[in-house]
Amino acid sequence: MKKEKRPLGKILIILMILFFYLPIIYMIIFSFNEGKSLTAFTGFSMRWYQHMLESRDMMASLYTTFSVALIATLISTIVGTISAIGLSKSKKIVRDLMEQINNFPLMNPEIVTAIGFMLLFITLQIEKGFVTMLLAHIAFCIPYVMLSVMPKIRSLDPNLADAAMDLGATPWQALTKVIVPQIAPGIISGALIAFTMSVDDFIISYFVTGGGIKNLSIMVYTMSKRVNPSINAISTLVVVIITIMLVIINVAPMLAAKHAVHQKIRGKKWIPALAAAAVLIGAVFFSGLRAANFSRPYEGQTLYVYNWGEYTGENIIQDFEEKTGAKVVMENFDSNEQMYIKVANGEAYDILVPSDYMIQRLIQEDYLQKLDHDKLDCMDKLADAVKGLPYDPENAYSVPYFWGTVGIVYDTTKVSEEDLENEGFNIFLDEKYKGDIYLYDSERDSFMMALKALGYSMNTDDENELQAAYDWLVRCVQTMEPEIVTDEIIDNMAQSRKALGLIYSGDAAYVMSENEDMGFYLPESGTNLWSDAMVIPANAKNPDLAHEFINHVCAYEGAYDNSSYVGYTSANQEVIDELSGEGGDYEGINAYLPRTDNANDEVFVFNDETRKIISNLWSKVKIAASNAH
Repeated sequence: MKKEKRPLGKILIILMILFFYLPIIYMIIFSFNEGKSLTAFTGFSMRWYQHMLESRDMMASLYTTFSVALIATLISTIVGTISAIGLSKSKKIVRDLMEQINNFPLMNPEIVTAIGFMLLFITLQIEKGFVTMLLAHIAFCIPYVMLSVMPKIRSLDPNLADAAMDLGATPWQALTKVIVPQIAPGIISGALIAFTMSVDDFIISYFVTGGGIKNLSIMVYTMSKRVNPSINAISTLVVVIITIMLVIINVAPMLAAKHAVHQKIRGKKWIPALAAAAVLIGAVFFSGLRAANFSRPYEGQTLYVYNWGEYTGENIIQDFEEKTGAKVVMENFDSNEQMYIKVANGEAYDILVPSDYMIQRLIQEDYLQKLDHDKLDCMDKLADAVKGLPYDPENAYSVPYFWGTVGIVYDTTKVSEEDLENEGFNIFLDEKYKGDIYLYDSERDSFMMALKALGYSMNTDDENELQAAYDWLVRCVQTMEPEIVTDEIIDNMAQSRKALGLIYSGDAAYVMSENEDMGFYLPESGTNLWSDAMVIPANAKNPDLAHEFINHVCAYEGAYDNSSYVGYTSANQEVIDELSGEGGDYEGINAYLPRTDNANDEVFVFNDETRKIISNLWSKVKIAASNAH
C-alpha cells in the first residue's frame, strides 16, 4: 500500500527544529565575532574565547556549574533510586503519602523553595557557599529522579527479587544484578533530568549561595550593566560539553552491546564513573588554591565585595591581590533592591557599591559604618563635583565609584538638535518619532523623565504631580509605540535600530564610541545626576582591608582600569581628564563628561512612600503599554 505523503507535517517539524536550534547556532556564530556587538557580526576572531579563558570569574563559574551538577546528580540519583525501591515495598498509605510529598517540590514555585532554603540556612547559621548550593541542588534533584524511577519499578514483577533470592542470590545481588538492570533506563533518565535541572538553575542557586560562589546562571544574570560578549564563548563551550556527554551516553551502550558486556557496564560502571568524575572535579578545585606568601601586608585575609555585574576593570582585582596578598571574593547584584535584601538579612560583606538613594537608606537604617578618613589617601584625587552630594554631604560613609547622568541617546541622521532643544524629554511624545523610540525599563528613571518634562522635581512627593507623570507616561506608551528595554538599548542604539532612547551617560559613551552617528543630549529642564559609591557595612569583618581596597580603586591605575573597561565616568579627576582628553578613549564624546552646571539637575532622595507609589504606577504603565500593542 502506497504511503500518503504529508508535506505539512514535515514542514512543521523543520520549523520546530529551526525554532529550537537557530538561537544556539546564532550564539555559536557570534562567539567568533571580532567586535563587541551581540547582534552585528564584524569579522571572525577568537578574542572572546581568549577573554573567557583569562577571566577567572567565568572559569570559576563554569567549574562551579559542572562540579555542583555532577556531584548533585550522583548523590540524588543514588538516594532517589534507593528511596523509590524502598517505597515500592512500603504500605500503600505510606507510599501514597510519600509520593504526594515528593510531588510537592515539583509543583511549588522555585522562588518559594529558594526563600525556604535561604531561611533554613540562616536559621541554622550555616555559612552560605559551595556546600549550601550543593545541598540545595541535591534536595531539588531527588524528586525528579524518584519521579523517573517509580514507573519502571511499578512495571516490574513484584516477585522478581524473591525469585532471585530463592535461586541463591543475596539481597544485595538481587538488587544490583536483577532489580537495578531492569530499571536502569529510568535511573539514567532521572540522572539526566537532575543534571539538566542543576545546570540550568538560577533562582534557588542565587538565594542559597554566598562567599563569591556562583554558577553560570548567576554570572549571566548579574551582568546588569553590560553583557560581556565572551558570554557567547562560554555558552558555546557549555553546549559542546553537554553535546559530548549526550553522545557518550547514547553511543556507549551501543558499543558495549557489541562487545557483550552491556549488562556489566550498566550494572556496575555507571556510578563509579560518575564518582570518579566528582573526585576529579574536587581535586581540580582544591589544587587551585594558592600557596601562602606571608611577605605581603594582608596575606591570607579575604575581602568580600558586593558590586554590580560587569562593573569592575579587567585587572583591578588581580592587581589588588598581588599587591596585598589578600583574596578578593566578589559577588554581583543587578539592582539596589536586590543588594538591600541580602544586607538586611545579615549577609556579611566588606565593601558594597550601591547607588545614591540606597546609600541614604542604608545610612538611615544603620547598616553602614563611618569611614576612617585617616586610612584613606584618595579623597583629594576625586572630582569635586562628585564629592559632598546630598545623600552623604561629608562623605562620612561613602567614596564615589562611578557617576553620570541620564539623558537621550539619538541618531543624528534621524533626530534634529532643534527638536531636542525645543522639546527636551517631551520629544518622547512627538509623533514624528512614533514607533522609533526606546523607554528604559526603570520606574525611577522613567518617572524622572516624565516629571522633568512636566517641570516638576524628580524627588516630588506630591501625589498630584506623580499622577500627572503617570498620565504622561501612559500617553507615551499608548500613542508612541515605544519599545521598553533595559541594557539591550546599548547594542541596539549602537546599530542605529531606533531614532532615540533614554539611557545612562556611560552607556551612551559606549554607543557613541561604536557609532559616529550617535549623539547624547541632556534637556535643560534637568535630569538625574547619579552616583554609585563604595561603602563599608556595619557588620564588615575586615574594615581595614576594605579601606585599602577603596584606596586602590580610587588611585589612578585602578580608576583608569575601571573606567576604560566599563565605560562609566571615573570619580578620579586625573582619569577623567585622561580619557576625555586628546587621544583618550572618549575624546570628543560629551556623554562621558557629566553635566555639573545645571541647577535643574538633581540627585535622587530616598522616600519609601513615594517609591511604593511610583512602583505601583509603573506597573500600570507597563500594563497600558502591553494593551496598546
